Amino acid sequence: DLENLIDVEIDGFPSDSKTRNGRYQRSTSDWGYVGDLIEDDDKIGLYSYKVQSTITSRLANTMIQAKMVNNAKRPQQIVFDVQVPKGAFIDNFTMDINGITFTSHIREKSEARKMYSQAKARGKAAGIVRSNALDMENFKTEVNVPPGMRIQFELHYHEMIRRRLSSYEHIISVKPGRLAKHMEVDVRIIEPQGLRYVHVPNSLGDHFDGITTISKGEKKAHVSFKPTMAQQRKCPKCSSTAVDGNFVVQYDVNRETTGGELEIFNGYFIHFFAPENLDPLPKNILFVIDVSGSMWGLKMKQTIEAMKAILSELRAADQFSLIDFNHNVRCWRDNLVSATPAQVEDAKKYIQTIQPNGGTNINEALLRATFILNEAQNLGMLDPNSVSMIVFVSDGDPTVGELKLTTIQKNVKQSIKDEFSLFCLGIGFDVDYDFLQRIATDNRGMAQRIFGNQETSAQMKNFYNQVSTPLLKKIQFNYPQESVSDVTQSSFHNYFGGSEIVVAGKVDTENLQHLESIVTATAANAELVMETLRDVEELEGFMKKDKYADPEFTKKLWAYLTVNQMMAERNTAPTAALKRNITKSILQMSLDHHIVTPFTAMLIENAEKDEIMLADQPKDPRRGCCSGTLGLTPNAPSNNNKGIPAWANVSAVPVSYMPEQRSPPVSSLSINRVDNDPHFTIHLPKSQKNICFNINSDPGNILNLVSDPGTGVVVNGQLVGAKKTENKKLNTYFGKFGFYFKSKGLKVEITTERITLKDGSYSLPLSWSDTGHIIRKQLLISVKKESNVTISVGEEMSFMVLLHRVWKNHPVNVDFLGIYIPPENQFSPEAHGLIGQFATEPEVYIHQQRPGQAPEKPQATMEVKGNKLTVTKGLQKDYRLDHVLGTDVPCWFVHNSGKGFIDGHYKDYLVPHLYSFMKRP
Repeated sequence: DLENLIDVEIDGFPSDSKTRNGRYQRSTSDWGYVGDLIEDDDKIGLYSYKVQSTITSRLANTMIQAKMVNNAKRPQQIVFDVQVPKGAFIDNFTMDINGITFTSHIREKSEARKMYSQAKARGKAAGIVRSNALDMENFKTEVNVPPGMRIQFELHYHEMIRRRLSSYEHIISVKPGRLAKHMEVDVRIIEPQGLRYVHVPNSLGDHFDGITTISKGEKKAHVSFKPTMAQQRKCPKCSSTAVDGNFVVQYDVNRETTGGELEIFNGYFIHFFAPENLDPLPKNILFVIDVSGSMWGLKMKQTIEAMKAILSELRAADQFSLIDFNHNVRCWRDNLVSATPAQVEDAKKYIQTIQPNGGTNINEALLRATFILNEAQNLGMLDPNSVSMIVFVSDGDPTVGELKLTTIQKNVKQSIKDEFSLFCLGIGFDVDYDFLQRIATDNRGMAQRIFGNQETSAQMKNFYNQVSTPLLKKIQFNYPQESVSDVTQSSFHNYFGGSEIVVAGKVDTENLQHLESIVTATAANAELVMETLRDVEELEGFMKKDKYADPEFTKKLWAYLTVNQMMAERNTAPTAALKRNITKSILQMSLDHHIVTPFTAMLIENAEKDEIMLADQPKDPRRGCCSGTLGLTPNAPSNNNKGIPAWANVSAVPVSYMPEQRSPPVSSLSINRVDNDPHFTIHLPKSQKNICFNINSDPGNILNLVSDPGTGVVVNGQLVGAKKTENKKLNTYFGKFGFYFKSKGLKVEITTERITLKDGSYSLPLSWSDTGHIIRKQLLISVKKESNVTISVGEEMSFMVLLHRVWKNHPVNVDFLGIYIPPENQFSPEAHGLIGQFATEPEVYIHQQRPGQAPEKPQATMEVKGNKLTVTKGLQKDYRLDHVLGTDVPCWFVHNSGKGFIDGHYKDYLVPHLYSFMKRP
């Protein structure tokens, strides 16, 4: 079993002081360890966590390095898990394990996978996973490290810093996961144009107020963040780190000419174009808002709040309209209207009345918007100098009408005809953000994804502000053809205030003393011609004197822009032949410039090339690249929720509305759950009914929820009692759950105190006080701090356990747990248990509805399993969205502990141990 032989067969060295080929292994004392190195319970120490980033003319080169040691008496997994900004290019990764160094090489993807497979066949392979998050991409590797050994990870990537809202913003993810003896984030900025300001917002929290230092000169700046170990602690006696978030540096440069800044160095030129002090162009804007059922609750409330603020910012010269859509499409006005105070106020009132429900018809909504703009243009209703755009807001995939994303993309492209821009805003985790990026880029726009939380309104307004001030249109860059070649995109539809256009190319510096650019564009009142002239040797002295400046910054920026442009062209290539040719060009650029793209992979090898790892980005973000390898997570996290299934990211829906079924469903109505004291709710997908019942048993009793001999899965829950009786009754709750996966030999115990994974004699505890995840034998356990735990077994089944905390000194109540199990879990026909028996759905017939003792609780007759039962209509709670108040879920309540609905009596489901299979009643 490779997983049990990693220290010898995978990593290439045993646990003694020498490797198999006799090379000496340096001890951990080489790092200068002292006694105050803090270890977690797993005895893994983080000696140093260092981030170094250098920005040279908007090109940021970033290095993240972690030095760790396994001080336990047994081998264990050490994880290096960092987040890289989407759009950045990873260009190097190295590992040093007790003196053995692994270095990286870029290969064509199929070639890399072939080499990896050959190494795997010899038992000499491990994997690295790259998976997508919201605005970041996870880069993760796990290495099983023998006792006493140390390991160093080092990742390098580069990116171009974009200007938005008149500021460049460099975001670095800093999540060491534990206290570090040495912690450092070091950022250096070199900008030949000169620095206007440098600002570091307190993005890591007030805990670190005053620790960051900024030294700013005329053209250079240095930012340093070095918290001591004491400053890293969450509290004076805590062993966990408070360093967990993004370190952000904001700055802007001086601008002297409207024609932009030309920088020429080492055979390449970069043209930064960001004119200011221009009057805004009038705009024609259509807001297209998703009001389907999944937008119900906080997302809709925040969207309405944002839209009211955005409408208030429209200028008198602007024209606008609103479209809201679910399975149908509604127009506030069938044509564009002027943004007069009366029209704006009327639009706000309309927005306020929206009630989300129904499906999602993206295709028809976007085509209706393009029709309104095209018709207005054809009728001569648009100012020739105005800019037309669509702002599209959605939180999900299409579920009604045209469902094929490529067809929607093609339809919208044909309808827009390059006449105006499409800007897309994706809310939450369910939206296909890659699709929004493609369709926006395809139509001269951009996309952004935001969280569906209390910050939604502010993020929406921030997004709108980026496109709310068009200053120029029809922009064309011109350079002397005899001196310049391989120029990136040189024509642009619009320029928005606060942003920046960047053009790059190769230049013949041997036969050229000066480079001139001419930019033509349409402004609010006239056609503009802007000229810029630069001496070819102007930068030479400045750049060569600075030891931190990247001497290849112009070359890297040109490659960065060129590859991104080719990726966009490939997405819209009209023929397969053209797409293949573009793919070949991207591949060659990737190999020439040593960068990882979707068509390349990174091989990490030791000096002898007999141990190999593969860093690969899977086509399916839910899966790793190479199933069955060590350290590779075949079900890798695909978002910031660390691999939590879609159904666990529930959005509230109105009680009266049953949304369309998606796969998997995310509605609070379509989940099996046991929560509170304890209330069972069973969802029957075929009949679309919720049946609920209570179980009243004694503290300490263990109830079987799922017992499936076919798949070897057991789920049991142990009851705890309240601190004292109320109304002569002692309430009980689930205080502990046990999960047994027999085929994997794995057990998971979840209490209100901790989460523990057990594999034979091996035991790994997790705390509720941290967010994180562990993977063993393709079982993924994701913990969301003080909230919930999700257990996933491939795509076959998943479970979520919810934590309920109460006031510690409450006279009656105690902490307890709830469990949520989707009916789509692939149990076998042998499954049983209080929940498992409903994997095979019984026929349920409810009729003769009649008034009950209370008007809001009608009664009915339910026929099920040959029994006729009197049931009562009521509400139960789903606490996934709101831990305190919960979301109301309508159900038919079965009295007498579910008698007649469940097989046998509830006492038949009592089992002796936390991991026992039950005997069938």
